[in-house]
Amino acid sequence: MTVEKPTFSVLGPLEVRLPGTAPRLGGPKPRMLLATLLLHANRTVGGDELAEVLWPDHRPRSTAANLRTYASALRAELGRAPARIRALGSGYAIELPPHELDLLLFEERVAASRECRARGRPDEAADLLARALALWQGVPLSDLPGRSLWDRRLERLAQARLRAAEDLVELLMAAGEYGEAVGELRALVADHPFREDLWRRLMLALHWSGRQGEALRAFGTIREHLVTELGVEPGPELRRAHEAVLAGEPPPRPPAPHGLPTEPALAIVSGPSGGGSPQGASASPADPALPVVPRQLPPDLVDFTGRTGEAAELTRALAPGGVAVVTGPPGVGKTALAVRCAHAVREAYPHGQLFLSLGGTAQPGNPAQPGNPAQPGNPAQPGNIAQPGNTAQPGGAVSPRGGVWSPVEPGELLAEALRALGAAEPLPPTVHERAALYRTLLAERPMLVVLDDAAGAAQVRPLLPGGGSAVVVTGRRRITELPGAARIDLDVLPQSEALELLTAIVGAERLEREPEEAAAIVRACGRLPLAIRVAGARLAARPGWSPAVLRRRLDDETLRLAELRAGDLEVRESFDRSYRLLPDDAARTFRALGLLGTRPLPGWVVDAVLDRHRSDDVTDVLVDANLLRPVGTDLLGQPRYRLPELLRVDARDKAGEVDMPALARVVAGWTAAAEHATARLPTTVFRLASPAARRWRLPDDALRRVAADPVSWFGAEHETLVEAVRLAAEAGLAGAAWGLAAALVPYFDLRCHFGAWAETHRVALEAARAAGDRAGEAAMLRGLGQVALYHDRYAQAAGMFRRSRVLFRTLGDVRGEAVSVCGLGAVGQFRGDRAAASRHFRRALGMFVSLDDRSGEAYARQALGRTCLSAGDLDGAADWLGGALRMARELGDAHREGCVSLQIGRLHDLAGETGRAMRAQGRALTIFEGFGDRHCAAYAMQGLGGLQAARGDWRHGSARLESSLAIFRQLGDRSGEAATRRLLGELHRSSGRRALARGYLHAVTARQAAEDTVISHD
Repeated sequence: MTVEKPTFSVLGPLEVRLPGTAPRLGGPKPRMLLATLLLHANRTVGGDELAEVLWPDHRPRSTAANLRTYASALRAELGRAPARIRALGSGYAIELPPHELDLLLFEERVAASRECRARGRPDEAADLLARALALWQGVPLSDLPGRSLWDRRLERLAQARLRAAEDLVELLMAAGEYGEAVGELRALVADHPFREDLWRRLMLALHWSGRQGEALRAFGTIREHLVTELGVEPGPELRRAHEAVLAGEPPPRPPAPHGLPTEPALAIVSGPSGGGSPQGASASPADPALPVVPRQLPPDLVDFTGRTGEAAELTRALAPGGVAVVTGPPGVGKTALAVRCAHAVREAYPHGQLFLSLGGTAQPGNPAQPGNPAQPGNPAQPGNIAQPGNTAQPGGAVSPRGGVWSPVEPGELLAEALRALGAAEPLPPTVHERAALYRTLLAERPMLVVLDDAAGAAQVRPLLPGGGSAVVVTGRRRITELPGAARIDLDVLPQSEALELLTAIVGAERLEREPEEAAAIVRACGRLPLAIRVAGARLAARPGWSPAVLRRRLDDETLRLAELRAGDLEVRESFDRSYRLLPDDAARTFRALGLLGTRPLPGWVVDAVLDRHRSDDVTDVLVDANLLRPVGTDLLGQPRYRLPELLRVDARDKAGEVDMPALARVVAGWTAAAEHATARLPTTVFRLASPAARRWRLPDDALRRVAADPVSWFGAEHETLVEAVRLAAEAGLAGAAWGLAAALVPYFDLRCHFGAWAETHRVALEAARAAGDRAGEAAMLRGLGQVALYHDRYAQAAGMFRRSRVLFRTLGDVRGEAVSVCGLGAVGQFRGDRAAASRHFRRALGMFVSLDDRSGEAYARQALGRTCLSAGDLDGAADWLGGALRMARELGDAHREGCVSLQIGRLHDLAGETGRAMRAQGRALTIFEGFGDRHCAAYAMQGLGGLQAARGDWRHGSARLESSLAIFRQLGDRSGEAATRRLLGELHRSSGRRALARGYLHAVTARQAAEDTVISHD
C-alpha cells in the first residue's frame, strides 16, 4: 500500500514536509509550540497552556513576548505550507485542511469508514481503516519530551487507533479474509498481551485460515502469560475458542448484504433456547413489520455561530457506538452544539433519533426544555420527558438553596424512550428490566440518542444503549466517569465568534455603523452565548435603539443581569438553576469570590473564605459544577481559578453583609503572605507595617512556596495584590487596605513598580482619611512622598514627608517619624541643600539608635556619608561609609552593602584611586543585578561607565552609560537621566564627536530649563 505523506505529521516523530529544502524549525521550544498547535489543530490553545508546555518548571518573565517570537519564527519558516498560525486573544491556533495533517486525516478516514459500515459498504470501510492506520509511524511525538497538556489528546488518539484496528479486524474476519486479520491481530496482542478477546480472535483467525497448530500454540502462549504473571486461568470465551479449534468448527456464514458484520460470540440470542433476558416475555416491539422511527431532535438553530473545532470533534465522536459528553457553564450553548451536530449525523441513523431531557437543573413548574436553552420560543418536543403535568419525580431532593431539585429518574426516562420506540404496554417494572429492553431494541435498530441536561453519570448509565447507537450527553456538571466517552468542555466564545453571533441576530447593517459599541456589548455579555442572544433579542425588538444605548445600560455591573432579560430568556435565572444546587459552603464561597475582582486567584483563597484549611473539596464542587474555571498554574506551581465574567457579576449581586468577613479574611491572607515574602527581600528599610491590620495565616505549603522564591511570588501575584488593595478600600476596610499597600512597598521599590506603588497608596490614603485612620494616612503619605522623590518632584515629596512626620509624631510612632525625616533628608540632598540634608539624617540616626534599629542606622550612616561626599569632605565620608559597610555586613544585608559600595566607589574616585573605585562600583553592580534591582543597578552602571571612560575604555564605558540611561528613562528618574546624559556628552566631546556631544548636552540643558519652570510653580 502506498502511504500518503501529509505536510504535517505527529503520529510518530514531528515532521514537516515542504517542497524543496526541509524547514528549519529551530530548537526544542519552537518544535514544542508547533506540536501543541498541531495536536489541537483548528482550535485556539491559550497562552497559559502553551506556556505550561514550553516552560513546565519555571516560566520566564517575558512569556508572552517569547511566545510571539517563536510563533513569528514558525510563520516565517512555514510560509510555503498550506497552514496559517494565528494569534487569537492570548492564545494561538494553526489552521489547515484535514488532509495536510496525519492526525486529522486519520480521524477523517476512521469517521468515513464508520459511515460506510452504517450504509452497508464493508469493503470500502475496511480500505479506509487500513489507509488510516498506515498513517501511524510510531508513538506520537516520540522525538519530543512529554507534556501533561498533551496527555488527554494522546490518550484519546491511542484509544482511537486501537478501536480502528479492532474494527478492521472485525471487517476482515467478517469478509473471510482471515490471513490478513492474523497480521493485524499479532500486532494488537503484542501491544496488549493480556487482552483475552484479541487472543480469542487471533486463535479463530489462525484456525479458519487453516493454521490449527498455530492457533493451539497461541492458546498455550496466552494461558502461560495469564497463569505465570497474573495467577488466573483463561476466561470462558477464550476456553470456548480453544474448544472450537480442537473440534475443527468451520467459520461462520457470511453476513446478509444489508447487515453489519457480527461475530457469533457477540450475537444477541433471544427466545426460550437462548437464555435471553427476562423482558423478552413481557414486552416486545408493537409491530416488528412496522417499527416506530422516532424523529425527536429539536430544530437546529439557523444562526448557530462558531464552535468549528468543537463541532468537528463532536461529529467525529458520534460515529456508531460512540459516546460524547458536552459540559460547560450555564448559558454556554451545550444543547445548541449537541443539536447542531446531531442534525449533521442524523442520516447515518435512519432508524431514528431520541431526545430526552434529563432535568438535571430543573425545578417543578420550570422544566428543562429540549434544544438550545437560549432559543426563543422553543417548546417541548414530542417524546420529551418534561411535558405538562410531569413535575417532580419521586425521590426529588430538596435543594440547599430552596425548592425541590428534580432530575428525572432513570426509570421514567427509560419508560419515555421505550414508548417512543413503540414498546408494548405494560412496560417492565424495574429499571434493570427497562434498560435491558431498551438495549435490545436499539441493538436491532441503532439510533442517535441525545441526553440533555444530565445531573450526573449515575443518571446517564442506564440510558447508554451500547452496540451501534451513538449518544451525546449534555450537562452543567463535569461528567468524567463514563469510560471511553469523548469529553468536550465548552467555554465562552472567542471575541470574533461572539460578534458574529450578535451580528446574526441583530443584522450587520446596524452593527457596522458602531463596531466599537458592538464589541463592548459582547464584552459586557462575557462572550456568553445566552447573554449575547438576549442582548441581540433586545436590540432586534427595539429598532430605534442604537447599539450605544444598550452598551450604556450594560455598563453598570449592578444592573447588568437585570438588563439581560428578554421574554422567557433570562441569564440570571439560568445561573440560579446551578446556584440552587450548591451545598452551603460552596454557595458561600461562590458569593465571596464575586467580591474578589477579576484576577485569577490561587486555591488558598477558598480556605480564607471559609476560614479553614484544606477546602479543596469545596473548590472541586464549584469546578465540577462549571461555576469556577481552572486557569492553569502560576510560576510557583499554584493552581489558579477564575469565575467566568457574568457569573462573577451574579456572585457579587448575591453577596451581602454576611459575606464581607470573607473578603476581609482574604485581604488578611494577602497581607500575611506579602509580609512573609517581604521579610525575605533584600531591602526593607522603609517598611511600615500596620499593627492593627488583620493577618490570616496561609497553609504551610503555600507559605513555603512564598518563602522559597519571594520575588517570583510577588511577580505572579503583583496585579492581584494591587486589585486586593482597591477592593479593600472600596469595601471600607481601610486598615486592611493600607496594611497591604504598605507591605508591598519593598517589592515595588526593588522592582521599580512606581505606578502600582502610587495607585495602591492613593486609594488606601483616601480610605484611611475617610475612616479617620491617622496611622494609615501617615504611612501612605510617606510612601507617596518616596514615589514623588524618585520622579524628582521634590516640593511635592517634601510636603508629603512633612505631613507624615507630623502625624507619626502625634501618634508617638518614633520609627515612622524617623523614616519620614529620612525622606526630608533625601529631598535636601537632591536639591543641593547639604546642611538641611545633614541635619535631617543626623536626627533620623539618633531616632534609629534609640530604637536599636540597626538597619535604619546603617541607612542613616550611608546617607550621611553621601552628604559628606557632596560637600567634598572625604575623611568624613570615609568614616560614615566605613561604619555603614561594617554594619551592613554584620546584619547580612547584601543590598545595603551594595548601596554603601556605590558611595565608596565615588569616594575612591574623588581620591584619585580609580582601580579601587572600579572594584567598589563593580561589586555594587554585581549585588544589584543579583537582586534584580534595576534602579540601583543603573546608578552602579553610571558610576562604572564613567570610570571606564575616564581610563580611556570608551567603548565599554559608553555602553554602560547608554544602558543606565535607558533604565533611567524607562523609570522616569529625571536626575539620573540628566547626570548620565551629561557624562555621555562630555565623553563624546572629549573624543572629538562634537555633534553627538551637543545632542546629549542640549537635552540636559532643555530638561533643566523645563524642570526649573516646574519647580518655580511647584
